This record gives sequence, structure tokens and C-alpha cells, in this order.
Amino acid sequence: MQDTIKLYTEPLEPEELSFLERKVTKDRSNYYKVFQIEMVLCFIIPFAGAWYRVADGMPNAFSPLKFFSAAGALLMLSLVTTYIAYRTYPRKTQLDIQEKTKTIEKIHIVKKVHIATRDTYHFYIDSKIKLSIEVSHEDYLLLNVGDEVSIEYTTHSREYLGYF
Repeated sequence: MQDTIKLYTEPLEPEELSFLERKVTKDRSNYYKVFQIEMVLCFIIPFAGAWYRVADGMPNAFSPLKFFSAAGALLMLSLVTTYIAYRTYPRKTQLDIQEKTKTIEKIHIVKKVHIATRDTYHFYIDSKIKLSIEVSHEDYLLLNVGDEVSIEYTTHSREYLGYF
């Protein structure tokens, strides 16, 4: 076994680049949908709170100042959290698309596992990026514990692309 990790980068293949572009489009659409739901909730929650205050018999339960203050605070919270989440995850995939590179890592097989219930074959590996990979039946029979295999993943988002 080896202690040092062998890494190098290569250009993304056209189908890998296309996969990443579809992923970014889908992620952007999902973030937009979630933000729309959050915006609706930013107005429903203060309205429900006003009805709760009415049920408690509080005077001036439908105060516009309270309503818009609560809605504004919730809206700011959802804006900040959505922005942070977007900058953390999809942005890394966009960087991969801009740089058009993937990382190749040479790793070793630590353990072989056959999952009979799903009839799938897996190698546990010594990578810091991925714990295990699903492999074909032929590769499962051909390769043994300790053998070297290369895995490829996107450089920034660490999206697994395959092995060879």
C-alpha cells in the first residue's frame, strides 16, 4: 500500500461537461423553487401569528408594523441562507465548468463487497474523497484487494465521474 495520494488533472470530456451543465441548470431551478416557497412562507407565518394574537385577545393584533417587520426579518433570513447555500454548492460546479478540468486519483482497493439484495458490487477504497465505488461484475472478479484503480471526479465540486 502507498501513503501518498497520486493526483493529477485532465480536461473534462464533452459528455462530462454537458452533464455538469445540466446539473447546474437543475440545481439553479431547484434553488429558485425553494426560494419561492420561502417567500410565500415569509408572509404566511406573520399572518398566522396575527391570528394567534387575535385568538389570545391581544389588542392591535393585525398591526402592519409587526406584520411587515416579521415578514422582512424572515425574508432577509431566507435570502441570506439561500445565498450562502447557493455559493457553497452550485458555485463549485460552475467553477468546474469554467476550468473544464477533472481530477484523477490513483487509489487502492481496501475491501470488496457484493450486496446480494441489489446484486451490486462495490470496492471500498483508500480515497479521502470517496469511501466506496460501485463496479461491474467483471471488474469485481478481475481486481483484488490491494490493486490500484484510478477514480475521476470534478476538481471543485468533487462530483464522482467514474473509475478505470
